[in-house]
Order: sequence, then structure tokens, then C-alpha cells
Amino acid sequence: MKTTGAAALITAVVTAFMWLLLRAESQPSIAVLIALAVAAGVVAARSRSLARVRAGAPERVVQGFAFAAVVVLALLLRGDDFSLLLMTRVLIVILACLGLNVQFGYAGVVNFAGASFFGVGGYTAALLCTSTRLPHLLILLCGGAAAALVGTVLLLPVLRTRGHYAALITIAFALLFRTFLEVNDTLGGPQGLKLRELVVGPFHFNDAIELGAFEGSFYLRYLALALVVLTIFFGLVLRLERSWIGITLDAVRLDEIAAATFGLEIARWKITAFTLGNFIIGVAGALSAFMIGFIAPNNYAFAESLILVSILLLGGVGNPWGLALATAIVILLPEKLQVIQEYRFLLFAAMVILILLFRPAGLVPRPPRRLEPGG
Repeated sequence: MKTTGAAALITAVVTAFMWLLLRAESQPSIAVLIALAVAAGVVAARSRSLARVRAGAPERVVQGFAFAAVVVLALLLRGDDFSLLLMTRVLIVILACLGLNVQFGYAGVVNFAGASFFGVGGYTAALLCTSTRLPHLLILLCGGAAAALVGTVLLLPVLRTRGHYAALITIAFALLFRTFLEVNDTLGGPQGLKLRELVVGPFHFNDAIELGAFEGSFYLRYLALALVVLTIFFGLVLRLERSWIGITLDAVRLDEIAAATFGLEIARWKITAFTLGNFIIGVAGALSAFMIGFIAPNNYAFAESLILVSILLLGGVGNPWGLALATAIVILLPEKLQVIQEYRFLLFAAMVILILLFRPAGLVPRPPRRLEPGG
């Protein structure tokens, strides 16, 4: 009970801080809030208070508090288009990084083309919503399926290489993918494509919300959908990590030779992780394309793939909870501190270098696997 109460208190404090940060407009006040957050993070890391609360509180309770925090924050900011857009963007990027986490963090499959598979999902959504009458929720899944299908092009070279050679293959794919988009007039070329508004049943997502006295931005609908989709896949990834499949993927990542000696099919499990990860990234890309309403090759440059990888390294490879913190830092910090807008890539590079030097496991390291008695 004590840990549950502590988790509730921490959730309330974080929610209040995020509300203050998103509503703040003065650069000095934003800088002060960020400094306070850094100081609180250092104290929490040294005292290991968050780790104790995280270990003692039931997983479902922590997930419920996180879900409630996003809902409360969205309701408090219901009329603020920009803040809701940022929140939705954070949720979508967390979803995309979950796919990378399955590949990189669980199976050890390197993927520096995350933005490309994100783009496959976006372009699939754009083509299907303009040329077919498929339900838009089904189109989101089609975006994930298309990303997983395109990923099969890389399966053979990825399986036949390791380490930096596999990384070079995904980098080459990312560069070729953007070039393919720019020269393909069917896909809009450099000008890109427009998407119709997202429609789910009677709900038109680009219409403002008016329910009696309650009024809110149309971004509330996108945020709600992103939150539901993220909750589903977040729970799926956590269950995957704790299942026998997660143990198998860990064995493949840690030592392929030893895993093969014990009869594990290395290729089979790498393909599973790579395909599932690309599916999740594709769903995120399709949802992002619907929210923005326009896509172009510049949205899926190699630099965007590096941002996704930096989020994974910053948060903690293999820990889905670390992705939330790292994504909030990488997405919100440049948007709120306008003075670093032009230097955001330099900032990301510096953060990754510092993390690799002083905290290689990330801001929120993956906890040791705990096997249940008799499991």
C-alpha cells in the first residue's frame, strides 16, 4: 500500500510538472522548470527511490496511473491545440520506439531505418485513404502490415551480417527509401501527398469537440486514439518481454552460438522480432500521417531515424518505460526551449555521448529478469 501511495504521489507531481511546462511561455521560466526536473532526477537516481517504488508497486497499478495522468493532462489542456499536438506526437513516437525496442532491445537486431518503416506506414495510409473505402482503423493496421512486408526485403542481408555491417545495411535502405520517394511521381514526388481526415464511425477527427458545456480541440480525438493504441501495444510488448518468447529473444541477443547450441532457431526469432517491430512502427507512421494530414519525403529522412535510435539509447535499451521519459525529453525540449531549436541534433548527439560514457544502460535501465518460483 505504501508503494502504491508513493506511485500515486509521483504521478500527481509529474502531471503537475508537465502541465506547468506545456503551459509555460517564458523562456526563463521554462529553463527553471527544466533545471528543477534535472535536479529531482539526480536526487531520485542517487536515492533509488523511483526504483524501489517501481519494484514494489504492481505493474497494472503503474500502467493505470500513467494512463490516468495522460487523460487528466489532456483534459486540463483541452483547448490548447499546440500542447495537445505535442502530447500526441510524444505518444506516437513512443509507439514507434516500442517497435525498435523489440528489435534492438530484445533480439539485438540493429535497425537504423526506423523512420523509413514509419514512412511506409504513412504512405500506405495516404494511398489507401484516398483510393479505397476501407475503414480508417483497418488502414492503420494495413500501414503496419505494409511496413512488416517491406521489411522482408532486408531479412536476408540482416540475417547474414552482424554488428556494424547490419547497421550499414539498414542505413543504406533508409537513404534509398527517401530517394525512391522523391523520384516516384505516383507517391507525390518531393511534394508529397495529402490525406483525408481520420474518420472512425460517426467521429470526424478534424472537427472540434462540443459536448454541452464541454469544448475541446480536435486534437483530443487524435490523442485519445494514440493513447488507446499505445496502451494496447505497450501491454503487448511488456507481456512479450516476460513470456518464454522474451526469454528466447534475450538468449539470441546475448549469445547466438550458445542459443543455437541449445536448439534455438536464431533466424526464426530474429525474423519474428524484426517483423513485429516494423509492424508497430508502421502503425505509428500511419497514425502520424492521419494526424498531420500531409506527408513528404523530408518527413522520413535518415536524421529522423537517428532521433528514434537516440531515444532508445537515452531511455534505456530494452526498457519500454524508459522510452516515455526519453521521448518527452527529445520531443518537448527543443519545442519549448526555442533557443536550441537550430542545435537540436547537436543536443541529441551530446546527450547520447554522455549517456554512453556515464550511464550506458540509459536513464531508466532495464531491470534484471525475475523468474517466478516454479516458472
